[in-house]
Amino acid sequence: MTPTRPIPAEPPRDLYGKDRPDRATRVLELIAETRLRWTTFVNRKEPPTLVDDFRIPLVVVERRVEAHDTDVISLMLTAPDGRKLPEWRPGAHLDLELPSGRVRQYSLCGDPADRNAYRVAVRRIPEGGGGSLEVHDALTVGTPVTVRGPRNAFPFVLPGYGSSAARVHFVAGGIGITPILPMIRMADRLGVDWSMVYVGRSRDTIPFLSEVEGFGDRVTVRTDDEHGLPTAADLLPGVGPDTSIYCCGPVVMTQAIATAVRDMPGVELYSERFSAPPVVDGTAFQVELARSGEIIDIPADKSVLEEVLKVLPTAPYSCRQGFCRTCKVNVLSGDIDHRDTVLTSDERAAGDMLICMSRCAGDRLVLDL
Repeated sequence: MTPTRPIPAEPPRDLYGKDRPDRATRVLELIAETRLRWTTFVNRKEPPTLVDDFRIPLVVVERRVEAHDTDVISLMLTAPDGRKLPEWRPGAHLDLELPSGRVRQYSLCGDPADRNAYRVAVRRIPEGGGGSLEVHDALTVGTPVTVRGPRNAFPFVLPGYGSSAARVHFVAGGIGITPILPMIRMADRLGVDWSMVYVGRSRDTIPFLSEVEGFGDRVTVRTDDEHGLPTAADLLPGVGPDTSIYCCGPVVMTQAIATAVRDMPGVELYSERFSAPPVVDGTAFQVELARSGEIIDIPADKSVLEEVLKVLPTAPYSCRQGFCRTCKVNVLSGDIDHRDTVLTSDERAAGDMLICMSRCAGDRLVLDL
């Protein structure tokens, strides 16, 4: 693809968190990495390589309330020995291994230039699977925590390098700001033409509000209590055929944007969701848990994971979208309808399955659970 917008020849001194940036090498590396991640994200011809045993011991050194009315806290994590942490790019996330053994994914929302700390933010969800409650109740300052990653399933593609767009428009709803924050920070540092709409029920429910408003008139904050529920037009002002859109937030918001973009030729759309996608073209089947012999009925519109958790609430899972691999289970018998994008051909041949996404191609699966 021929670049339509040149990247600045000299990145800001602190962009990569190093004392002495190697300008030419780092710019070329950024371009190459962005191209690779965009190709993997869009085409998904080959499953991305994940390093399951890349575990980093960290400690909670700061805990802040970011939105009182939605009970959002941020955690700052550093290495106990003060060493620099692995680099990451906007859109990346960490897998947090919680004290109970649960594993949950949270977007990195700090500054990619800061190699000394990782920042994540978590909204308390009382009716959820217990992970957010544990973060809020158990991860106090001084608590050790192990993380896996960083990994990136929502990469930021620079205009002119993997993207034909000339400008970028961001849309964030509530806690959906977490993967977007590092993106607007990088776009601003690199001189990219960008804009943003940030929505929420009220200003008290929006995390990192003052940090976002610090970017000035590029950002429009729109709250339901002042303006009513936003339409797609409210979320996409000035978006034209030269624009790439990055959005993250409630499903109803991302669906409205996706519907609108279908009628916008030349507009690129990248989005991330925090909830499991609906089951498409599902059929009912049964799952047998080999270790107990229990039989579970899986309805046509429910995932295996969702039904297994009713019987085994401690079964491991995280993303529920088929890319983190936490819920991988070996199938002892039965035909698998693989619907993930990350398992290798060897893993599939060995009978591995991601129960958050994949299903049965027959009547019954026997799982090693």
